[in-house]
Amino acid sequence: MAAHSSRETLSPITDRAAVTLEDAYAIQGLLTQARLNRGERLIGWKLGYTSLAMRQQMRVDSPNFGPLTDAMVLVSGAAVPATMTQPRVEPEIALCFAHDVLFGADRAAVVRCLGSAHASLEIVDSVWGDYRFTLEDNTADGSSAAGVVVGPALPQDAIERAEVAMWVDGEAAGCGVGSDAGGHPADGVAWLVQQLTTLGYRLRAGDLVLTGGITRAAPLRSASIITALFNPGEIELSIRRD
Repeated sequence: MAAHSSRETLSPITDRAAVTLEDAYAIQGLLTQARLNRGERLIGWKLGYTSLAMRQQMRVDSPNFGPLTDAMVLVSGAAVPATMTQPRVEPEIALCFAHDVLFGADRAAVVRCLGSAHASLEIVDSVWGDYRFTLEDNTADGSSAAGVVVGPALPQDAIERAEVAMWVDGEAAGCGVGSDAGGHPADGVAWLVQQLTTLGYRLRAGDLVLTGGITRAAPLRSASIITALFNPGEIELSIRRD
């Protein structure tokens, strides 16, 4: 947390020591608790690497997850906080739950627990220099969770078919559909519930889940703006960096 606050980047932990995924989630848990101790509130979870595009980009072969807090919430059109060091942006489908999702839930059960689905942007900001890390390093760093823009609702029966196109300063930067995030956005949530249970957490009513980047993540450079258009609905979301 100190490195993020001072805008430092670090060399990966795994360059210096053997770290298991279990170790990485333990480190993540300590950092999450530190956020809560300073007054932040846990609002949900983000999934990482549910899409082939993101796994190929970051050279990891498995999904992971990290916490979302209220301090990470941004509005469309806002500038990312000046404290972010190397922000990148991914368009995603966000799911908000009306009911607790219980251990053992499959896709259908996850969908039954839904309250709403939304167009969203995730802003990631890795503490590891030049985004060079292993899955374990990234997991320890909260799966790079840094910001989220939650947009208008999408039809729940169309989330796997929802289309998105992304631009950086008006130039095309990627496109995809909801099913690119693991086959169906709800499938990643079903996986998440199993993982949370092993760590003593639950997915509760009111929680928000980002289901994973649909396209490759695009760097958000100074004096730039990233825009994504979601359909159905012609929903446009953007984030900028001053």
